[in-house]
Amino acid sequence: MSIINYFVSLQSNMVFQVIHIDETDSTNRWLKDNGKIGMLVVAEYQTAGKGCGTNSWESERGKNLTFSMLIHPENIPANEQFRITEITSVAMCETLKRYGCKEVSIKWPNDIYVGDKKICGMLIENRLQGSTIKDSIIGIGLNVNQCEFLSDAPNPVSLHQLLGHETDREALLKTFLDAFDNAYNSKTTCSTYKEMLYRKGKHCLYEDKTGRFTATLTDVMPDGRLLLVDQERREHIYAFKEVQFIL
Repeated sequence: MSIINYFVSLQSNMVFQVIHIDETDSTNRWLKDNGKIGMLVVAEYQTAGKGCGTNSWESERGKNLTFSMLIHPENIPANEQFRITEITSVAMCETLKRYGCKEVSIKWPNDIYVGDKKICGMLIENRLQGSTIKDSIIGIGLNVNQCEFLSDAPNPVSLHQLLGHETDREALLKTFLDAFDNAYNSKTTCSTYKEMLYRKGKHCLYEDKTGRFTATLTDVMPDGRLLLVDQERREHIYAFKEVQFIL
């Protein structure tokens, strides 16, 4: 059974109806079946939490923050839908900074890292209607109070492991919504996203369909594609899943 706990009104006049549920396969899927614009659903446990592509998400029951929000992003045309990724990623980074995390960055396109460890994953699904975005479902999995990770994920980390104590998840959610509101209305979010990119300007190892190579992460295009420059100063542009970061 779902329970409406409260409504959150943001400075931009965006209002979220926050609903808590005990369990679902995926909060994104729950919103597709039950949601309406301005609804945010938080699950204590997801039986089939998903990240981008075929990635799964490990989360211990009642320990982390797994939620999805359904918005209608006004004034963002369909060909600029990557702005939703930029807004959400920057908002999560700013949230973690407010909680004292250092070395927070965005691993393209929208994994959130602290140092070289992953603390947050996202699945953003934009539904289009002609040249506009009909709505966006933003799914987020943030490691909060989990102390041990049992999957074969190479580099997970939680707030508890970083800070040494538990964090109030409800207060954390409200902090994120405030940061989301700020990023949504800021004219500098795109540039901030690029400044926060994991490995930006560094010579690092990557792998594409031709094999492994060393390159410098230089930019992200307006449509969300990644720009790398290799050692011979040749530019390589990749869509999501076309290149892998070698950690």
